[in-house]
Amino acid sequence: MSASLGGFAVGYNLGVIAAALLSVRGDFALSDFEQGALASVLPLGALVGGLTTTRLADALGRRGTLLLAAAIFLASSAVAATAGSYGVLLAARAAAGVAVGATSSAVPLYLSEIAPSGVRGRLVTINQLMLTLGILVSYCVGLVFDSSGSWRAMFAVGAVPAAALLVAILRSPETPVWLAAHGRAERARQVIEQVADRDEADRLLGGAPDGDRRGSQGVRGSAILRSAARPALVIGVTLAVLQQFSGINTIIYYGPTIMEKTGLSASNSMVSAIIIGLVNVAATAVSFRLVDRLGRRPLLRISLLGMVVSLTLLGVSLESSLGAAGSWLSLFCILAFVASFAIGMGPVFWLLIAEIFPPGARASGASISTAVVWCSNFAVGLVFLPLAGAIGQGPTFWVFAGVCVVALVFVERRVPETKGRPLSDIAADLDRRVLAGR
Repeated sequence: MSASLGGFAVGYNLGVIAAALLSVRGDFALSDFEQGALASVLPLGALVGGLTTTRLADALGRRGTLLLAAAIFLASSAVAATAGSYGVLLAARAAAGVAVGATSSAVPLYLSEIAPSGVRGRLVTINQLMLTLGILVSYCVGLVFDSSGSWRAMFAVGAVPAAALLVAILRSPETPVWLAAHGRAERARQVIEQVADRDEADRLLGGAPDGDRRGSQGVRGSAILRSAARPALVIGVTLAVLQQFSGINTIIYYGPTIMEKTGLSASNSMVSAIIIGLVNVAATAVSFRLVDRLGRRPLLRISLLGMVVSLTLLGVSLESSLGAAGSWLSLFCILAFVASFAIGMGPVFWLLIAEIFPPGARASGASISTAVVWCSNFAVGLVFLPLAGAIGQGPTFWVFAGVCVVALVFVERRVPETKGRPLSDIAADLDRRVLAGR
C-alpha cells in the first residue's frame, strides 16, 4: 500500500488538469495552443521520467527512485499552486510529468520484486487501482472547487498524496532483488522472510545464495536489444503502443465532449467525468480480485474482446440517427469500453512489464516500456481531434477497434502466462519461445 500511493499520486496529477484548465485559461488568458500545451506537457515530462528511471532504479534502488519522485511531486504541487505566470505553471506540470513517468515505472517494479509469487498479480494491480482512485478523486476535487474557480487549491491538494508517499516509502524496505544484485544477499533474505518463507526467498532470488549477481547486473541503452531481454522488450513495447492506441485516453480526456455530441444533456462536464471515473475504479477492483485466479492472458482476452465490441457499437451509435436511443447506446458503450479496459488491458500491462524481464534488464525494460506508453499517450491525444474531424467520430472509434483486434492476436501469439510463476522462470520461458520460433 505504501508503494501504491505512488499510483494515487500519478492518477491525481493526470486528472486534475481537466477541471483546473477551465479556470486557468481565464486567469492567464490562454490561447487554444497554450491550453493544449498545458494539458500535453505532462505526458512529455513522463516520457523523460520513464527513460531516466533505468539508471535511477539501478543506481539509487527502487525505493530511492520512489523517494525522489515523491519529492518532485511535492515540489511541483507547491509551485503549481503558487504559480504567478503561465510559464511557471507549465514548468511545474512538466516536472510533475517527470515524477509521473518515474513513478509509473518504479512502482510496478518495486511491487513485483517484493511480492510473493502467489499474490504478485494482486499486489501489483493495487497500483492501477490506486491510480484510478487518484483520477476519480481529482475529478471530485475539481467539482468541489469548480464553482469558486480555485485552480490553485486543486493543485495544492496534490501535495497530500505526494507527502503520504514520501513518508510511507521512508518506512519501507528496498526490494530483495536489488539488494542481492548489490551484494546484500543477507539483507535481501531478511526482507523476503518478513512476508514469506525461505523457499520463497530462493525463488525470488533466482535460486542462488547470492541472488545470481551476474544475471542481475544492469543492462542499459541499446544493449538490451542484444541481450536475452529482447523478446520481453518486444512484448513490452508492443503492448505499450497497443494499450494507448486502443483509444482509452480519448475517453478519459474527451469523454464529456463525446457524450455531449450524442445529444445527452450533460450540463456539468465534471459530473459525466466522475461517472467514467467510478466505472474505471469498479472494474479495476474486479481485476484485482481475478488477476491471480484467472491469470493474465484470460483477463487480456476478456478485456480486448469487450473493447472491440464496445468500440464497434460506439462507432455505430455515433453514425446512426437513433435519437434518444442512440444517445443512451453511446453512453452505455463508453462505459462498457472503460470497464473492459480497466479489467484487463489497463492493469495487466503494468503487471506484465514488471514480470517478463530478466533481473538485469528489469529496470531498463520497464523504463523503456513506460516511456513508450507516454509517447503514445501524447500522440493519441494529439491526433484524435484532427482524425475525428477528417473521417468522423464513428469511423475513428472503428480504427481503435481495429487496433484492439491486432492486440488480441498479439496476446494470443506472443504474451506468456505469468500467474504464480517465479520471475526467473518467466524469462526462461520467453527464451524457449524464441528458440522455438513462436
